[in-house]
Amino acid sequence: MTKIYQLKIVLNNSNPLIWRRFLIKSNTLLPDLHKIIQTVMDWTNSHLHEFNINGRIYGLPENDELEDENRITDYSSIKLDNLITKENEQFIYDYDFGDFWRHTILLEKILPVEKKTYYPKCIDGKKHCPPEDCGGTHGYKELLAIIKDPDHEEYEGMIEWLEDGFDPEYFNLNEINKLLKQEDFGCIEIID
Repeated sequence: MTKIYQLKIVLNNSNPLIWRRFLIKSNTLLPDLHKIIQTVMDWTNSHLHEFNINGRIYGLPENDELEDENRITDYSSIKLDNLITKENEQFIYDYDFGDFWRHTILLEKILPVEKKTYYPKCIDGKKHCPPEDCGGTHGYKELLAIIKDPDHEEYEGMIEWLEDGFDPEYFNLNEINKLLKQEDFGCIEIID
């Protein structure tokens, strides 16, 4: 029977913490969980990724950059509730093996399905994720220092690189949920 997982994802080494809390169906496929994470965290799905769950790596084997082709278990048909079943269980989501954005995901609660509710659904969060390709956590800290100082020698170049601007405090719950409803995640309204 499908339940609802309340997950909290935290971008490791972010200070202050960048995080989201969201609800998904317990039987969500791992590839769909990846897409949901990309949406709630405001990543652009431009890089490789993998999950580390109970010491095993899950992802797309054809994207395995290492010579050991058995390093990754193909996650195409694996549902989250086949791997994570108890509250307070944690697992890892790595995104962009160059910048190496590591996230810790905690199963905070297992909830009943609510009638007339869309899933997936983001319910809380803080801060904007770093811009893609900014150099990982170290590069992001440098970026923040530069954009706070208009007299910095790299200020103009960084502002130009950011194009549309960047507000590290920005978090818009309504916008995230609108995007979740538009994407193809099996986003359905449950009306039992």
